[in-house]
Amino acid sequence: MQTQQPQQEQPTPILEIAWLRHAQLDQIAIKRSNHYMSLRRWIAILGVLAALFAVLSQVFPFETSGVLGVAIRGILILLPILGSGFAAYTSSFFSNGDWLIARAGAEEIKKDVYTYRTILRNSPTKRAWLEKRLVEIQRSVFRGMGGELTMEDYKGSLPANYHPNDPNSDPGFHDLTMDEYFKYRVMGQLNWHSARVIRRQNERKRLQLFILISGGIGAFMAVILPLWVALTASLTAAFIGWQELRNLDAVIKNYSKVRMELGILHDHWKNLTEAEKTQSEFFNMVKSTEAILWSQNVEYIKAMQEALKESDLDEEASLINRVIQEARDSDRRLKKSFEDSVVNFSREKLQDSEEALSENFDTALHTLVEEASSDLVQAELASMQKSIASQFYGLTAALEAIADEFSGVEIGRDTPPAVLNDYLARFPKSQEVKG
Repeated sequence: MQTQQPQQEQPTPILEIAWLRHAQLDQIAIKRSNHYMSLRRWIAILGVLAALFAVLSQVFPFETSGVLGVAIRGILILLPILGSGFAAYTSSFFSNGDWLIARAGAEEIKKDVYTYRTILRNSPTKRAWLEKRLVEIQRSVFRGMGGELTMEDYKGSLPANYHPNDPNSDPGFHDLTMDEYFKYRVMGQLNWHSARVIRRQNERKRLQLFILISGGIGAFMAVILPLWVALTASLTAAFIGWQELRNLDAVIKNYSKVRMELGILHDHWKNLTEAEKTQSEFFNMVKSTEAILWSQNVEYIKAMQEALKESDLDEEASLINRVIQEARDSDRRLKKSFEDSVVNFSREKLQDSEEALSENFDTALHTLVEEASSDLVQAELASMQKSIASQFYGLTAALEAIADEFSGVEIGRDTPPAVLNDYLARFPKSQEVKG
């Protein structure tokens, strides 16, 4: 088994150039990818915050909440502006997924470097071949990025992922033996993909759990605090959007396929005897490994590009405004329901009062009628009628007698007082009490 070359040996210039270009493209891919994901994360966070402050603006209206209400309303106005700005910036500078093109270029350079150090290690034209491949790859990346490829200076060690203290880390500059390639490339990628499958599966489980929890809380809030449903809905939408953006299902399937294929190569190589590990078997292992890894890289890039196409930034930016509008509509519907409840309650009570008054009036009227038609009341009325008639007839007879008696008497100022007193004394006395 051949060991790696001493570290003090001068690296081959073309390999140094290849690893430098790989590190620069890898640096671009990581930096742009992290920046993009950070922006998308902030857009989702701003959407949730907008929903939160939309609810708070209804709980603490600025008309009655003083400084707190004004601060909440100011933040609510600011959040959609920030969200739209982030979305516009992301759409303008990251929508083409240029970091995926840089990633493809970096992985293609690595594939050719391993071909250079294994299959072509004894070829006299290998330096010219690798130089030509570097030119082709860089031009392809340049075209794919729309003519805006900027290679930043790289200050780290070469290769970028080399760790001197790790015996399983590839120094990167010497020709590889069969066992070295198997250890550095096959085993290294098999372990990396195995770990990534587990990590992505755990990430998917967490997101699914968050989606279920936020959905359950939303259903609970719809019964108790309907106004807060807007916040749980925005959380659910943010988790679902992030899951779609990460495209975890496709990535897990892709990594699982690579792990399986590399596992098959691993098992085959381990099953060979030392005599069977020929140059032909070695070259077949290299070609199969690099083909599997490159196919995985192409599928990964396609899957992520599809995820970017399906992810509508304009729609996601408008989520903030939609959430705010939904919160306001919900509040308006809630107030309308309160008003309807008050009006309906008042109408019902008025109708009940009207019916009760009508029933009481009818009852009183029927009672009066019944009492008026009773024998006792009728006897009293007849007695009163007879008494009134008797008094009337007596009064009439008395007045007629007075008229006959004094028919010839002239009443004037010369009438003697005795006559007047006698005349007045003859009139019937009233029964009224003098006050």
